[in-house]
Order: sequence, then structure tokens, then C-alpha cells
Amino acid sequence: MKATFGAGCFWHVEDLFRKTPGVSSTKVGYIGGNLKNPTYEEVCTDRTGHAEAVEIEYDPDEISYDDLLDIFWNNHDPTSLNQQGPDVGIQYRSSIFCHDESQKQVAQKSKEKLDASGKLSKKIVTEIVDSPEFYKAEEYHQKYFQKHGLS
Repeated sequence: MKATFGAGCFWHVEDLFRKTPGVSSTKVGYIGGNLKNPTYEEVCTDRTGHAEAVEIEYDPDEISYDDLLDIFWNNHDPTSLNQQGPDVGIQYRSSIFCHDESQKQVAQKSKEKLDASGKLSKKIVTEIVDSPEFYKAEEYHQKYFQKHGLS
């Protein structure tokens, strides 16, 4: 199965999910914009509309989509619009890109439950949308933390 999340800089998000039992592969890339095959430099202009995201392949017999959502919610600020920490721009937006209607429903319920929980001081701004085409980022971005001894 496939899941795709945007939660700020994709290096950290990829490293987090890559280490998760039940996740068989990860790749970082760009999604949700208006330019085919964008480069990192183009995405960083904040003009292409893409989000930095991680596409995850996982085994639903080992980890559920709900569990992946819990990891997503708990490892970034879903109330911060187009920013995560010092990273500012539309490419850092909080996003869930759904691969089918079931994922969309589960993600929406998960968001509503977290919003109603009172755990967050502000409303969640995470977008939940159908997954458009995912463009794999340049090779030097793949498994960045692992390649640089930061993992």
C-alpha cells in the first residue's frame, strides 16, 4: 500500500517513516503543484505550488494507515500554515495526499478527532486531498539524513 504525507522539510519526515516497522520503502519528492517534473530550485521559489512530501510503501498487515497518521500528526505542527519551524513557504505545508476514498475518510476522521481532542491550541490547517502525480526529488535528497550520518 502507498501513503503520501507533507509535513515540512522532507528529509526529517522521510527519516522518521523509513525507520518505522512495516514501512518497506520511502522516497521524497514534490506533489500538488502546477509544473511537471519540478526541480528543488523551482519548488523553493514558492511559485510552483508543490509540497515537499514523502511517498511511503507499507504493509497493512504490519502497520495500519491509522498508525501512519498518528506518526504524521505527532511529528510536526499541523496548525502552522505553510511553515514548519524555520522553514517557511507553501512547499512546507501540512498535507495528506490520499490514494483512495478510504484513506481520505480515515484521514478526515483522524483530523476531526485530533481537532476535537483539545491537545492543540489552534485549529488544524492540514489539507487532505486526492493524491496527484508525485515527482521524485533529486537523488541527493533521497535518504538525506542516512547519507549524512544524521540518522
